[in-house]
Amino acid sequence: MEAKSVQQDIEPIIPPKQHVFLDGPKSRGYELAFAWRVFTQFLKGFRTLHFVGPCITVFGSARFKEDHPYYIVARHFGKRIAQMGLTTMTGGGPGVMEAANRGAFEHEGRSVGVNVQLPFEQHPNPFVQTSITLEHFFVRKVLLVKYSYAFIIMPGGFGTMDEFFETLTLIQTKTITQFPVVLFGKEYYRELWEYIQYMSSQGMITAEDLALVLLTDDVDEAMRHIHTYISKNYKIKPRRRNWWLVEKQ
Repeated sequence: MEAKSVQQDIEPIIPPKQHVFLDGPKSRGYELAFAWRVFTQFLKGFRTLHFVGPCITVFGSARFKEDHPYYIVARHFGKRIAQMGLTTMTGGGPGVMEAANRGAFEHEGRSVGVNVQLPFEQHPNPFVQTSITLEHFFVRKVLLVKYSYAFIIMPGGFGTMDEFFETLTLIQTKTITQFPVVLFGKEYYRELWEYIQYMSSQGMITAEDLALVLLTDDVDEAMRHIHTYISKNYKIKPRRRNWWLVEKQ
């Protein structure tokens, strides 16, 4: 018992749990070490994902099993993304993420996972060809958006809602522009969509903010929506490898 109490009194430079950095001011040394650690996480992500190609990110719950209808749909999305010649990017975990990566992997598409350290749920799925595991959600979310031309939001919980609304905020503030969003699952998202429409009617958001968002139950309609914006607004620029940075695809 004495050894345990002594351990608790000693503050490590960077504790293992990421929520500690939200506990208020720390020593200057701690804050500097934390900032450096975040920087290295970003750098690691940029180097790992630099050559993954243009992506479509699929968000959704980690809790759906292989026989669930939404798992099956997400797997089909992965297939369709591969057929477009784009990379399927997910959070790298189980459920919807695994299904989308699996669909791409099984149809010779490129499959990428951006995982995060969690005490439960979030183990890497076996269908990613390029994978990275990060410590912080905010680093992960930047990377999930940075490399993608479009976003598919499957049914999910708090994490999926966080990713959905952050993406909408980036679109609304013109941080990213002309990026299509598919909200898949009319019944699942019915009440949320009605409330979003209510916010629009109250002048909290504009019709323009929602123009890029499609609510649908139809995979074909979803892919047409994505293809229309991508073909109209974006030109893929090849990235050159630099031998002196030891870069590889």
